[in-house]
Amino acid sequence: MKRHVCGFLIAIVFIAACGAPAVAANDDDETFDQEAILNAANGFFGETTQGLAKAIQKVFKDKGRPNAYITGEEIAGAIGVGLRYGNGMLTRKKGKGMKIYWQGPSVGFDLGGNASKVFTLIYHLKKNEDIFQRIPGGEGTAYLVAGVGVNYQQSGDLILAPIRTGVGLRAGLNVGYLHYNREHSWLPF
Repeated sequence: MKRHVCGFLIAIVFIAACGAPAVAANDDDETFDQEAILNAANGFFGETTQGLAKAIQKVFKDKGRPNAYITGEEIAGAIGVGLRYGNGMLTRKKGKGMKIYWQGPSVGFDLGGNASKVFTLIYHLKKNEDIFQRIPGGEGTAYLVAGVGVNYQQSGDLILAPIRTGVGLRAGLNVGYLHYNREHSWLPF
């Protein structure tokens, strides 16, 4: 009996020792740290504002290190029912980036329009093709000339955190989805 317990403990120690470093190394090799994301956002937006830096810090606190991100632009508007159209570049720490488009409808208590630069942090993206789907989300918006906002979208394990900074006159709450595509489409569905 003592031999079985000893063998069991050796197996547990071996599994823990082999598994822990591989996960940590994989995480560092395939994900972006907060400093790299702040530098990328600074390069994209020009100069990172305090509000933008706080939004990025909040997403890191909530979700951890992303393994991809999108830098892009979008326009949106709503009168109860809304539409959003955007395009940008998907960037991975390892591997090739690609051009990406998105569009989608929303419904809610929402009125106005805005144009935004979008920096989207992406979590659990196994391969680029996994993003080409409809990803639901909700949003609260308050643009009175300018503002910064972040929301979460999720489909299965895939999580997106779009951080928007833009100009416009818009206020409200809505739910909807964004359909990510390889090609531009005017059809929001």
